[in-house]
Amino acid sequence: MKYNPEEVAALQPDYLGFIFWEPSPRVFTGELPSLPPYIKKVGVFVDARLEEVLLKVQTYHLDAVQLHGKEPPEYCEALRDRFQGNSGKSRKMEHPLKNDRIEIIKAFSIREEFDFSVLLPYETVCDYFLFDSKGKLPGGNGYAFNWEVLKEYPSTKPYFLSGGIGLENQTGIAAFLRSPKSEYCYAIDINSRFEEQPGLKNIEKLKTFKKLLEHELSR
Repeated sequence: MKYNPEEVAALQPDYLGFIFWEPSPRVFTGELPSLPPYIKKVGVFVDARLEEVLLKVQTYHLDAVQLHGKEPPEYCEALRDRFQGNSGKSRKMEHPLKNDRIEIIKAFSIREEFDFSVLLPYETVCDYFLFDSKGKLPGGNGYAFNWEVLKEYPSTKPYFLSGGIGLENQTGIAAFLRSPKSEYCYAIDINSRFEEQPGLKNIEKLKTFKKLLEHELSR
């Protein structure tokens, strides 16, 4: 989100993402509008310093962080442990945080195949995985990976499905949601295929896609 988060929020998504990676054309600056409390605000970061992430969480009262770079498991563990309630320990923090718990979403890029063994060290330090298409930029590349790869998913950790999802592949989404591959699919992450320009979402396309998902999930 960058230009019209309030319009998108009116569609009642579970999450709204705000990118804090400066090279991105969708990088978010300025003040965050008032959003309904049931929508979780996600900060998207790429290999950011830990203190930078903590400061953004504090400033924007984020509910989740999505790590889209090469952050190692130790980074995720350190981030998790900086929040009281995640580790059961009281920590003195340089930036006192409003949140006493925050969701950690670790993104992984997939092209033709994927070595799922790389997920194992992240199992205990992340709340969710996110599977995206491998491209020149971390996220927002506009094309999908082969979801058949996910039939080999070895974990029970819920994941976000991302990467070039749009109205043009709604048949594929419907088939995926009815297949065993989607057993641990927790959320559908959409972005560039629903934009008029980077950060400006097409509301009518979002409405159409939401109706599709609601129809499939009600079956």
